[in-house]
Amino acid sequence: MSIFHSLNTSASALTAQRLRMDVISSNMANVETTRGKMVDGEWEPYRRKMVSFKPQENAFSSMLNVAMGSRDHRSRSIGNGVTITSIKEDRETPFKLVFDPTHPDANEEGYVQMPNVDPLREMIDLMSATRSYEANVTVLNANKSMLMKALEIGK
Repeated sequence: MSIFHSLNTSASALTAQRLRMDVISSNMANVETTRGKMVDGEWEPYRRKMVSFKPQENAFSSMLNVAMGSRDHRSRSIGNGVTITSIKEDRETPFKLVFDPTHPDANEEGYVQMPNVDPLREMIDLMSATRSYEANVTVLNANKSMLMKALEIGK
């Protein structure tokens, strides 16, 4: 394990949370977009997007090897933070139907399909991502401070 292991862990979390905030911003920007994507010759409203994370390595055998002092290259990557696995569209939440017969995308009954983006949910997710980002900045600063104190011991 290198001296920068904890910094790399925090950096991966910061990158992941920044991407999460970018996706949430995209969702909020498209809350009224009725023509998000062309599907089978028809316009479909924008679909909410979500980010998925996973730990970079979490196998018990790898953790055991690290604890036992193994020099295996795979074992040294334990706890190196998170990886972004995918950005998925929310296909489970249905589109909202809004009555607006004057809208150009209204159907025969006068209803318009609106995106499945809930601004309240997005704001809560944004607050969660922001708090996670702030917590990781705090961890990064604490690690930096400990490394600086360790360097001062050597003087």
